Amino acid sequence: MAQNPKCLIVDDETDIRELLVMTLERMDIETYGANGLEEAKNLLKLRSYDLCLTDMQMPDGTGLDLLQHINALYSGLPVAVITAHANTENAVSALKAGAFDYLTKPISLKQLRPVIEFALKLSTQTHTTASNSMEMIGDSEPIRYVRTMIDKLARSQAPVYISGESGSGKELAAKLIHSNSSRGDGAFIAVNCGAIPENLMESEFFGYKKGAFTGANQDKEGMFQAASGGTLFLDEVADLPLSMQVKLLRAIQEKKVRRVGSAVEEAVDVRIISATHKNLSEMMDAGLFRQDLYYRLNVIQLKMPSLRERPSDIPILANMLLRKQCANLKIQPPIIDTTALNYMSRLPFPGNVRELENMLERALALCNGKSITVDDLMTENKFGIDHGQKPSYTPDSASSLSLSDYLEDIEKRAIINALSKANNNKTAAAKLLGVSFRTLRYRLAKLGLAKGDEADLDNELADNDPLDQKFDEDK
Repeated sequence: MAQNPKCLIVDDETDIRELLVMTLERMDIETYGANGLEEAKNLLKLRSYDLCLTDMQMPDGTGLDLLQHINALYSGLPVAVITAHANTENAVSALKAGAFDYLTKPISLKQLRPVIEFALKLSTQTHTTASNSMEMIGDSEPIRYVRTMIDKLARSQAPVYISGESGSGKELAAKLIHSNSSRGDGAFIAVNCGAIPENLMESEFFGYKKGAFTGANQDKEGMFQAASGGTLFLDEVADLPLSMQVKLLRAIQEKKVRRVGSAVEEAVDVRIISATHKNLSEMMDAGLFRQDLYYRLNVIQLKMPSLRERPSDIPILANMLLRKQCANLKIQPPIIDTTALNYMSRLPFPGNVRELENMLERALALCNGKSITVDDLMTENKFGIDHGQKPSYTPDSASSLSLSDYLEDIEKRAIINALSKANNNKTAAAKLLGVSFRTLRYRLAKLGLAKGDEADLDNELADNDPLDQKFDEDK
C-alpha cells in the first residue's frame, strides 16, 4: 500500500499552522508542524518529506534561512514560502533563492491546493529531459548551459524571462521548461504581445462577460483562464503598452483576474514565462517599461545564445533541420557536403536558427536531390561571400564602418557574385539579383564597378536616374 505524502509546515502562528494541517490532512497528506527554524531543522533530520511550507518571518530566523538549509542538505525537496499580503520583495527573493512557489496571506484554499498538487507531482516525478524534435540541439558550451538551466527551471514555478536575438529559440526554451515541469500536462498558451491591438488587450488577456461591449454575445475566457494549470508564454512582452503593464502586474501578484464587464475576480493558477529581443533594462530606464513589472517577470533570466556564439553547433543543427523538412515532405534527405557545412559555419546568421532553416528550405528546393552544395546555399545569398571565403564584415567589424559603406560593401559582393555566376552576362545577373537590367547597370556605375566606355554610358544613366534618390532614402 502506497504511503501518504508528507509535508512539513513551519509557522510560529499557531492558528495558521493548525489551519494548514487540517487542510492538508483532508487531502490525505501526512503533516508535521514546527513553530520556528530550529524545530524545523530537527524535524528534517527525523524523516523525509515531499513538501515544505514555511512562513517568511519567524522568531529565530527566516524562511530564506530554512530554504538555504534545505537546498544544502535536502536537495530536491520543494519549498513554498508564505509571505505577507502584497510583500512582493519577499516573494521575489524567495523565488530567486530557489523556492518552488509562494503563497500570500490570507491563504485561500483555491491558491493552496494547486501549489500542493504541483509540488507533490514534482516530488514523485521521474525527471527526464524530453528527447524529441523540441530538444535543444547542439554540443557547444553555451547550449549545454541552456539545457542545464532549462532542467533547473522546470523544477520551479518562478517567472522566467528569456532574452535573446530573434530566431534564437526563445519560444522553444519556454516550451521545454513547460513540458519538463510538473505543469507539463497543462496547457501551454503562447501569445505575441505585439500582435494584439491595444483596445483588445484586456479582453484577450482576461476574457469578458456577455454584454460587456458591442459584439460580446456570450462569456469568453481570456488567455489567463485558458492557461490556468499550465504556462502562459508572453512573447515580445516589451510591446505591451504601459496601461496593460499595470493590469498584468496585478494579475501576476494577486494570481487573480477580472473579466471585462465583471464585478468579481477569479483565481487563476498560471506560470508566466516572458521573452523579447529588446533590452528591457534600457526600456525601463527610459520609462517605457514599468520597473515593478520588470522585477516580477525577471525573477530568473535565461539568455539564449546566438548562432554566432556557437558556430560548432551549425552542422548538427543543419542536418537536424534538413531531416525534419524532408520528413514533412516525405522525401529522402540529401547529404549536405562538407564544403557547404564549413561555409554555413562561417556565416553570421543575424536571423539565427530561423534564418538557417529558411536557407536550408531554399537549398532543398534548388538542389539535385542527392546533395546540397555551396552553390545551392548561395542562391539569393545576401552576404555575397565567395566559396570558402570567410566574411570580411562580421557584426564586430561592421561597427568600424559607416552604415553607408557597410551596405555598399554587401551590395558590391552580391553583384560581383551574381556576375560571376552568370559569366558576366548582365541580363542573367539581373535575374539572379531580382532586379531589372536598367537597375543593375545603374548600380554598377554608382558603385564604380562599370568599365571603359560602358562606364561613361552607365554614369550618364546614373546621373539622371530617378532611382538614385529613392535608393539613397532606402539606405
